[in-house]
Amino acid sequence: MKNRPGIFNDVIGPIMRGPSSSHTAAAWRAAKICLDILNEPLEKAIIDFDKDGAWAPNYRDQGTTIGIDGGLLGLEMTDDRIKDTEVIANERGISITYEINTFKTTHVNTFRLKLQGIRGKNIQVVAVSLGGGSVKIEDIDGFEVHINGGSFELLLFNSSKDILLADIGTMFPACKSITESFKDDKRLINMKFSKEVPEESIGKLKDLIDFDELIITNPVLPIVAGNESELPFTSVASLLEFSEKENLDLGALGLIYEQCQSGLKAAEVVDRMTHLVGIIEHSINTGLEGTTYADRILPQQSHLIKSAQKRKKILQNSIINNVIANVSAIMESKSAMEVVVANPTAGSCGVVGGVLRAVADDIEATNDELIQAYFATGIVGVFFARGPGFSAEEHGCQVECGASAGMAAAGIVQLFGGTARQAIDAASMAIQNMIGLVCDPIADRVEAPCLGKNVSAAVNALSSATMSCAGYNALIPLNEVIETVSSVSSQMPTCVKCTGKGGLAITQTACAIKEKLKLKNMVVTSKTL
Repeated sequence: MKNRPGIFNDVIGPIMRGPSSSHTAAAWRAAKICLDILNEPLEKAIIDFDKDGAWAPNYRDQGTTIGIDGGLLGLEMTDDRIKDTEVIANERGISITYEINTFKTTHVNTFRLKLQGIRGKNIQVVAVSLGGGSVKIEDIDGFEVHINGGSFELLLFNSSKDILLADIGTMFPACKSITESFKDDKRLINMKFSKEVPEESIGKLKDLIDFDELIITNPVLPIVAGNESELPFTSVASLLEFSEKENLDLGALGLIYEQCQSGLKAAEVVDRMTHLVGIIEHSINTGLEGTTYADRILPQQSHLIKSAQKRKKILQNSIINNVIANVSAIMESKSAMEVVVANPTAGSCGVVGGVLRAVADDIEATNDELIQAYFATGIVGVFFARGPGFSAEEHGCQVECGASAGMAAAGIVQLFGGTARQAIDAASMAIQNMIGLVCDPIADRVEAPCLGKNVSAAVNALSSATMSCAGYNALIPLNEVIETVSSVSSQMPTCVKCTGKGGLAITQTACAIKEKLKLKNMVVTSKTL
């Protein structure tokens, strides 16, 4: 594979709070990296968005401010205090403001961070959210860079130009890559490492080379890059060929993939997945127990399924009831700012966890079998990440609920004891059913119609897995289906790609809900002040 996304870095994760992984988690990661680049305590921050970008109309409602504020304040996503970032910033005397301006961008999810430290240092960083929590730092003070938070990065500003990159590289034998960029007569050297940069090497560098500043940034992704090994398969076709040759199911292939990607042993990879699944299960339980949060448009509803079943108002003892309740519970946890796992995004986080839990309960699967099912979902997500990725601002909800439906379908086949080919076919069928799905969240909250789309995706996954295991023909191979998602998105208007400017988001009722929330928040803000 030319581009090798990781299951933990790019598909199942990040662990986060907030409505949107693109807005909240990616913004948090970018802010954490920027703090390292600033390299002194923060005093002031101005974050701005291009007026023609996807985030200008909805950055606050989609949780971007929570993510950036939390990252700049050094708060972890699991820290409850991230719900009150404005209060914490005021207590620390840190000014964080947001603006809409006009500037050149390469991506609809571009944002700039202008930071000032307490000792007067100023930096400007341009970052891009790529979907599902993935982020790229592409510019630091006018220097072109490529930082995604997956490595330890050494940044050498304005070093002597007569020193060759090769000569610098010999001082750092553990360096995985070294690049340079120029701005006017200045140079920035960027080195990437899979482990902490040795102090001894830094000392030698300072003794031999003149430069203005040396900065080290730390990884923000769970798996550090640079420890990859060669894969036994590089495409969907070669994966299926390898599975049949070695008699391996898709769960086993997902585990092998992440071992090769991370450099970790099988037991360590399984432990990490077990931890993630534990958080997903906890978010189901939290939602079912009941959640409250002022700034949302849907109340708790997941409990209504059990109540309706007891009153014999719906089907009795149906797995569909449990799917709906579980999916709703995860989405309600997300909307209440509880900890969830973006899987593959926050907007579609209810699908995989909700339906796999329901199926596992129905067939009395063991926890180990459930973990293997998640590895099956992960490898399907990897192929999706290689293609369009998970940015609804680029491709609509077909890359969120559509992708999660395909992932979940593969996981269900794994739980059913099906083959890798059946799992891949199930994923193909599920994604086929959701090509062209628009993203039009009401009032910019990732609640409705997102909840219904998550439920539909989960049921679609179950029916697709059932058809595949029964012998139905997927007809179109998974790789061609994923390619079609990208081609269809190029034909979709921007207004139905998570901008709040099309679809259900601009109905009369949706606009009234948005205005009501705006007025409510203005009253709350004035009382706080």
